[in-house]
Amino acid sequence: MGAEETTVGLRIDVDTMRGTRRGVPALLRLLERHKIKATFFFSVGPDNMGRHLWRLLRPVFFMKMLRSNGVSLYGLDILLRGTLWPGAVIGRHCADIIRDAAAAGHEIGLHAWDHHAWQMNVESMSAKKTVVHELKRAKDMLEQIIGEPVSSSAVPGWRCTDSVLLEKEKLQFFYNSDCRGESVFYPVVDGVQLEQLQIPVTLPTYDEVIGCNGISDANYNEHLLSQITSDRLNVLTIHAEAEGICCSDLFQDFLARAESQGVRFYPLSTLLAEGTSYPDSYVVQDKIKGREGWVSCQKSRKGQICDK
Repeated sequence: MGAEETTVGLRIDVDTMRGTRRGVPALLRLLERHKIKATFFFSVGPDNMGRHLWRLLRPVFFMKMLRSNGVSLYGLDILLRGTLWPGAVIGRHCADIIRDAAAAGHEIGLHAWDHHAWQMNVESMSAKKTVVHELKRAKDMLEQIIGEPVSSSAVPGWRCTDSVLLEKEKLQFFYNSDCRGESVFYPVVDGVQLEQLQIPVTLPTYDEVIGCNGISDANYNEHLLSQITSDRLNVLTIHAEAEGICCSDLFQDFLARAESQGVRFYPLSTLLAEGTSYPDSYVVQDKIKGREGWVSCQKSRKGQICDK
């Protein structure tokens, strides 16, 4: 990393079959042109994302879909996946694409087994179901696909509980990116500091801000760049389903603008400096603008620091 650079950790969440098949190859080509390496978090189990359709009954989710033009953003095939028939297992159908991301030198992390099931049921999952059925099964498949250990993970929708943090400790991850916050930290559960670092996301996602406060595609990149500064931890999440497909031109423009301003992008692991003493913080449930329901947020001993 250069001394004059503003550093951004680039995280790419891959939630669905469509995002894997169409979004990931497009992003790999784009990142190669810009000579950028990133962290891809893959979902590898059944694609049941269409089961989110019932959430349209909730006003906040319905309004989000309206302002972000959800059908265009996510695609009709995503909105119907797993509704009338069981969702196909992504890792079985898209293993070559996942291997391509690893072969290109990108960092590969675990996102989920069943992305929809995690978002909707994580609070009620038993420890056995969390580890065996959702985490370990997905980690084993992802490691089999890429042929090497998977040392990082990021829960879907930033929905993490203390129980999940404790179970992850059994799976030998080096770091996780499970929450929103402001600084790298060690999570604390029941007064005990855990061993796996958390790298929180610090910047808003496209679907959280588009259509709010006058933000449109015309000024989105300008707005996002205004949030990136050299005196803070910058961690950006993009989605293969959005920036890799329908928002690809917008994202390409963002990368060009960012590079002209001295912004450089790196995998999340490169944000960790050997020998650094990181603080500890709690992981709590909170709400943030533009996202329905709760998300996990970093809470320091001095108070809440999740951006609201």
